Amino acid sequence: MSPAKQAPVGQGAPSMAAGARLTQMRRRVRLGRMGVWAAVAAGPLALAVAVTAPTTVVQAAAEKKPTRVRTPVPANPAGYAGVFLTAWLRSSQGDDSSAQARLAQSLAPEVDLPERGGARPKLESVVAVRSAQRSGQRWSVTLAAQYAKGPVRYYVVPVAADGSGATFTVTAAPAVVAGPVRAQAGRSPYRVTVPTPGDLSLAVGEFLASYVTGSGEVDRYLAPGVKLSALSPAPYETVTVTRLEAIEEAAAAEQVPAEGTRVRVAAQVEARDKAGRWPLRYELTLTVRSGRWDVAALACGVTAQAGGVRS
Repeated sequence: MSPAKQAPVGQGAPSMAAGARLTQMRRRVRLGRMGVWAAVAAGPLALAVAVTAPTTVVQAAAEKKPTRVRTPVPANPAGYAGVFLTAWLRSSQGDDSSAQARLAQSLAPEVDLPERGGARPKLESVVAVRSAQRSGQRWSVTLAAQYAKGPVRYYVVPVAADGSGATFTVTAAPAVVAGPVRAQAGRSPYRVTVPTPGDLSLAVGEFLASYVTGSGEVDRYLAPGVKLSALSPAPYETVTVTRLEAIEEAAAAEQVPAEGTRVRVAAQVEARDKAGRWPLRYELTLTVRSGRWDVAALACGVTAQAGGVRS
């Protein structure tokens, strides 16, 4: 072989590699063009499929909240038992047609009426003193029957309620039981003796005189924003504070304490009218304003309410 036709080994290898790379690039270009045309051709079809296909909506599962079940609470049947016992004690088998007998039988169809054999004390009143809910819808009501000339007797009346607790019925005859034991009251929180006379006792006395006897305007003794009406008609002619006790030590100060001081007191009073003398007790809350005591609240089951502001 002539030297001209002989090529070095290192020179022929690069030429072949370059040709192979060029061929691969051409193939890639052709494939790329085919892919573009395929995408263009498939575009409308894909769009049509997307429009006609049903849309699947994925929703997050709602958090389950606990369901509150409200159990009906039956009303206290003390009143029902009281009406029955009153009618039952005033009725008799010998007079089944009387109004009291018919009432007792309508409230307790399965209970027999008492049979009277002689004169009995006149029934004055029947008062419920205790109600206890037994198993399910069954109740036990203790009532006190007071007679005009006789002892107080205590009865237990069994009562059953329906599923809704709206209606009742007496299930058996009453039982005569012993009266409830008297409870031991705890020590009174009013342990501080308030000096009498004094600014605080004077304010309490003047307020109660206006409130109970109507001998003045109640508003002048009330703290700003507090509204309380006097008793009308006034039940008593005079009222006198006989003892005044407080919870806070500030109530025993000889002089009016600092502005805004608040104390709670219990006043033992003596009220008088034409019928006699009546010992009464009032619990009050007082505050200091402008060097004087104002009534902020009246307890004893009656609380002063917020109302128009008083200067």
